[in-house]
Amino acid sequence: MKDVYRSYSEHLKDTYHKRVYRIGVDGQFSCPNRNADGSGGCAFCEQSGSLAAYQNPQDMHKMCSSSIEQRIDHVLKQIESGKRFLVRRYKAEAFSLYFQSYTNTFDTLEHLRSLYDAALSSEDYVELIISTRPDCLSDEVVALLGSYTDKVEKVWVELGLQSANQAALDLAGRNHDVFSYLKGVGSLHLHGIGVCTHIMLGLPLDGYASYGKTAEMINSVKSEAVKIHNLHICRNTQMEGWYAQGEITAASVRRHVEETVFMLRHLDPSIVIERLVCETPQRRRIAPRNFVDKHQFIRQVVRMMEERGWQQGDLV
Repeated sequence: MKDVYRSYSEHLKDTYHKRVYRIGVDGQFSCPNRNADGSGGCAFCEQSGSLAAYQNPQDMHKMCSSSIEQRIDHVLKQIESGKRFLVRRYKAEAFSLYFQSYTNTFDTLEHLRSLYDAALSSEDYVELIISTRPDCLSDEVVALLGSYTDKVEKVWVELGLQSANQAALDLAGRNHDVFSYLKGVGSLHLHGIGVCTHIMLGLPLDGYASYGKTAEMINSVKSEAVKIHNLHICRNTQMEGWYAQGEITAASVRRHVEETVFMLRHLDPSIVIERLVCETPQRRRIAPRNFVDKHQFIRQVVRMMEERGWQQGDLV
C-alpha cells in the first residue's frame, strides 16, 4: 500500500511513531443545509450525519434541546467511551480528537470555543480534527481554530468539497459553490491549519472528466490530505427516491475500484489518502448492496495498481 499510494496509517506511523487513533465525537451540531428539526439536508445525507461506530445514534443531534453544558458533558462521555474502545480494540497509544458529525463550525464562536476547549482539556491529543462545510468558515472561526495550533501537534479541517463540478453540487443540494472551498482552503492555510478534502465519487452528473477537474483543483490548492467516498444511497434521503425511480445508480465494486484508481493517479503523490471507500452500515444503506468490506476493497485497488505499474500521482 505504501508503494502505490500514500496511506493515512503509514503517514501516522511515520509522523508519530506510535499507534494513533481518532476519537470521533458528536458535538450535537446541526448543519446550515438542514431545518431546525433535523430534516432536509443534502440529497445523499442521512439524518445520522456521520457517526463513529461506538457512538449511540439515539443520543445524537439534540442541539435544539441541549444547553452548552449538556453538550460538553455529552462530548466528554463520548471521549471516555471512545478511548476505552480504541485501547481495547486496537491497542491505541495516542489519540486525535475528531469532531465528526454534521457541521462542526456551525455555531456561535462562544459555543465553539467552549466545546473545543473542554474536549481538548480531557486528554493530551496529538491532533485536533474538525469536519465542516466550506461555507461555514468565517474569519473568526478560522482564527479560533488557528489558536489551537500551539496546543496540539497538528490542527486539521476536514472540508467537504465532494466535487469540483458545480452542476453536481447543485443537483445534490449542497447549497455552496466551489469558490467557497477555494477561499476556505486559502484561509485555513494562512493560519497553519491542514486541510483534508472530502470528495465523493459517483454523484449524478459526475464522471471521469469532472473527477480529473476535482483532482486538479485539490492539487492546485495544496490540500494535504484527501478522503474518497463512493456514493451510498441511504434510507430516508432524497436520493432513495431517485434510486427507486431508476434515475441514479450506485457504483459496483469494480466501478468504484476503477474510479478510485483514476483519482489516485491524478492526485499529487504528496497528498495523504485517508480513506478510499464509504462504510455506511448495511442496515442504513439501500445501495450498493453486498459491497466488499474496506480491507477487501483496498486490496483490489492495490492489486490493480501494482499489476499495471501505476502509482499515486503518475498522471499529474
